[in-house]
Order: sequence, then C-alpha cells, then structure tokens
Amino acid sequence: MAEIILSSGTRFEVQPGASILDAAAKANVFMPYSCKSGRCSTCKCKVLEGETTALQAEIGLSAEERAQGWILSCVRSASADVVLESEDLGGIELPVVKTLPCRISSLEKLAPDVLRVILRMPPTAEFNFLPGQYIDVIGPEGLRRSYSLASADAGSKTLELHIRAVEGGSMSAYWFGQAKVNDLIRLNGPLGTFFLRQTAGLDLVFLATGTGIAPVKAILETIPGLASEQRPKSVTVLWGGRVPTDLYIDIEAMSGDHRYVPVLSRADHGWTGKRGYVQDVLLGLQPDLTNASVYACGSDAMIRSAQDRVASAGLPANRFYSDAFVCSAPNSAN
Repeated sequence: MAEIILSSGTRFEVQPGASILDAAAKANVFMPYSCKSGRCSTCKCKVLEGETTALQAEIGLSAEERAQGWILSCVRSASADVVLESEDLGGIELPVVKTLPCRISSLEKLAPDVLRVILRMPPTAEFNFLPGQYIDVIGPEGLRRSYSLASADAGSKTLELHIRAVEGGSMSAYWFGQAKVNDLIRLNGPLGTFFLRQTAGLDLVFLATGTGIAPVKAILETIPGLASEQRPKSVTVLWGGRVPTDLYIDIEAMSGDHRYVPVLSRADHGWTGKRGYVQDVLLGLQPDLTNASVYACGSDAMIRSAQDRVASAGLPANRFYSDAFVCSAPNSAN
C-alpha cells in the first residue's frame, strides 16, 4: 500500500491496482474529475515525488505533458509513496452518489440535433446535487452515457438534460428514435466536480460549446440567490456553436445580471454577432483576468485551448475549472 500526499498536505492511502482518484474518494478526499476514463484532463495532476503506474491509456494527456510528469488520477495507481501537485476540494462535501430509477416525463426538440429530456424521480427519492454536476443515464440493454444536469436543484423531483445526437451512437438511437414518455430508466449520480467555487467579488467567466451550456445554465440559475457577501463582481457567458440553431436556448433572457456573448464559427453573412471560437473571442474582449475565475464546458479541444490561452492572459493558477465532453466511451458525455 502506498501513501499519496497532495500539495495541500492532505494524505491518503491507495491499494495496489486502485486508481488514485478512487482511493481519494474512499478516504473522503475530493479531487477534480470528469470522465473517469482517461479521456479528458480534468483530473490532471503532477507527480512531484515518487512513482505511479498506468491502469489504462491516458488519452487526455499529450506526450509533452507526460514528459513533464503530469498524470491522470482516474487511471493511475501508485507503486510507492507519491507527492502530487493537485487541487484538493478541501471543505466541499460532495453529495452522495446513488443509483435510482426514474421515468421520462417529457421529450422536446430544442434544435434539429438537440433534445430536452425531463426525468421524473420517485416522490420518495432523496437525490441532491451541486449545479454543474452530471449523471450517468442507464438505458436499454445497460447502455450508459453521461449527461450534464441543466437543472439548478432537485426539489421538484425532476431533472433536465440537454442531449445532442451523436451520429452512429447507440444511446442517441434510443433518445431520438425510440424513447417515449413514461419509459423507465435508471440514473447514477451526481458525478463530477464542475460547480461553483469561491465567488465573492470575482469576475466569473463561463465558456461553453454546444450542449456544454446545460451545466452553465444550472449554475447561472443559482447566482441570483447567492448571499450578498458571496456575489461575484461580474458574470460573463460566451456560448459557441457553428450556426444559429446551435444556440438553442435564450441565455440572455435568463434572470440575473450577466453579460452574454453568442459566438458562431460557421455563420453566414447575415450573422452580426461574434465569429470564431469562444476562447479567442474572450481574449479579443481584452478582459482583465487577474480577478477572475473561468469555467469551461464543452469540447475537449476548446477546453485545452482555453486553459492555455487564459493562463497566458493572466488568469491566476487554479482558477480554471472545466468539464470536457468526450464521446464514444462508456462513461462519456454525449
């Protein structure tokens, strides 16, 4: 058995063959994660001392990152005591992960390839989550996919999902061709660490692509209810798509004092808004990021580019939070 020591000073043990991330959770130590399959880089941390072993391929790391000592805690174990540079969520207590039955309450097309699904939980179900987290939906024949919650709370016993069609996707075939109101499925969650951290007096920036707007919507709905001493100084939302129909809900009309910047990468001549990619448009606005926190959700390519660019533009270390959508894997969001 090896000991893991985080840069915060937190310590916990890991059994041979167990992932560092799972060992941390078992010890009630919460580290950032998203896909738990080695495909994104949310759980990326750096080995400062000691040796680790790969449990499966770390697709979410570049060769350069590997050479610099970075690992993905979701698919790495330890062969000896290890010191890691990693965020420790500290006093944040994550809600209990549960598996519950639920039924489809409604299905609504928001765009040609986006479906709004409302799930209804049993009246007696106790299910809590932090806005921004995701769930795994377990559908027909055990198909399992991850979807971010677009809901702000579970008080109504309903959960909102925004589901994009994935060409050739087995679960997409169910959602867009077979799913019916009142179908019985199961959910497992809440999962992930994409949720608000410190907000008081900060400039919050949200970057989203595609259905990455779903958890951002959930988080935005909670900000007006924050206590006055926890209110951010400003809130800016950049949502990117290819064509106008990709921006399928009205973020600007949501309650709350936020600046909304829609961005299209393949707009025709009739589009009068910003063009390109959200991370480029953000820097084109010449923001002062020294007092900011950036939350990014969507494609892994956007998140990687955004993290590098905002760091170069002055965003303080450990103020970038992300949830990457990776497809075609059992745990992937799609």
